[in-house]
Amino acid sequence: FNKSHFLLVFTFLILLGNNSQSLSVKVIMIRVLKVLACLTAMSGACAFATSPSRPTFSAKATTLRMSGGSIPEVKLPPSLYEGAAAAGAAKSQAPFGKIFKLGIVSGAHIAFGAYLAITVGGACPGIAAENPGLQKMILGAFGLPFGLIMTLITGGELFTGNTALVTAAVMEGKASGKDLMRSWIGSYLGNFVGSLLLAYLAFTSGTLGAGPASAAIATAKCSLSFKVAFTRGILCNWLVCMAVYMASGCSSMIGKMTAVWFPISAFVALGLDHSVANMFMIPLGIMRGAEITIAQMFVKNLIPVTLGNIVGGALCVMAPYGMSFGGWFKKKE
Repeated sequence: FNKSHFLLVFTFLILLGNNSQSLSVKVIMIRVLKVLACLTAMSGACAFATSPSRPTFSAKATTLRMSGGSIPEVKLPPSLYEGAAAAGAAKSQAPFGKIFKLGIVSGAHIAFGAYLAITVGGACPGIAAENPGLQKMILGAFGLPFGLIMTLITGGELFTGNTALVTAAVMEGKASGKDLMRSWIGSYLGNFVGSLLLAYLAFTSGTLGAGPASAAIATAKCSLSFKVAFTRGILCNWLVCMAVYMASGCSSMIGKMTAVWFPISAFVALGLDHSVANMFMIPLGIMRGAEITIAQMFVKNLIPVTLGNIVGGALCVMAPYGMSFGGWFKKKE
């Protein structure tokens, strides 16, 4: 309790006393003010006292801030990689059932993001015709970023992120190939179930109206050649895993949100392909009239995009940092 607190309480009591006609209320206020004055004097004396006890961590942090320093909100690059590998190791040791259940939730979260993107960015035909760049920005800004944020904050299991994190754990000797496959298969199947669930709910909700966006998006995604879909998958998960990687090194909510928003909105605006998001968008398009078979969904999109996502996460993101800050391809002494 310091002088500023005393002044605030003092002002409040004075105003209260001026508005009160009761003598007893004023007497009580005078006594309260005397007690507050004593507390203020005692706190001032304690401010100059020394304590023989060792400073706590919070005290050290306060001292650091007062001396002009600050606790970093983002880890340094070597620590960032070490933390990512440790996170991958923890994920790799989870049982299949847990991975699958958390995968369902994460698939639903990503589907919610795609649902919002279609609802907002996909419902701007006038803007798309006159200013296609702006429409792509709207499509990217509203939707998938918040889906990934929900997944990361709540500890979900997202296949595309696991291609980077669990791969790092394996390359650092903290997980086995069997652990890798359990993580990838469990999260992929769970993501697929969660995405299908949201696709059905979005279809039955009637919130998309008569707009052709979902069917058009699904048709376009299943009209790509294997090479194009594979390449888009690489580029997409390069950005997605950079978002996951950077967010893992941030200590605050706003830091994680910033790390996620820019790369995720970028990949959507660029028209790249994310296997888990496509698990929602293509089935939703089929439900809304797109002439696509189940076989075409897998052969023309999900298989090449998934393979590209693996390359983007494991090689384009984690391999450079693993070779620079970790033990990738280094001989053990």
